[in-house]
Amino acid sequence: MALQWMILACVVAAEAAVAALLTLPAPRAVRGQIVGLTSMFLQPFAGVLPFAGFQLLDIYWKKEHRLMCTTEVCTAEERVHFEKAIFKAQRNVILCVSVFLLYWSIYRICKINKDIKALEEIEKRIKEE
Repeated sequence: MALQWMILACVVAAEAAVAALLTLPAPRAVRGQIVGLTSMFLQPFAGVLPFAGFQLLDIYWKKEHRLMCTTEVCTAEERVHFEKAIFKAQRNVILCVSVFLLYWSIYRICKINKDIKALEEIEKRIKEE
């Protein structure tokens, strides 16, 4: 189970690095290469989205079927274990949501850069005429 969360953590780190790379100022030629390369890899990397969605469903299912330890019947050790499980679930939800948000951000940044490039080409053609 921990391997799945390790994979998602690595994906989030990679997506954050790519998003940072896309938003850093760079010359047009370099930016065009970065955007082109990132756009090329966006579709294969979309495979992580169903994986993250499945993990969210798994967290929800475990939350619904978890034994509650809120009464005075529970021992201190059981209560600590319950609270740790809740904190881990919250961390994992944040991780899954981050995958979706970062992927969407990268997609939109690439789309905006492509639109800007297309508008610059149109402007260039209009000026030539």
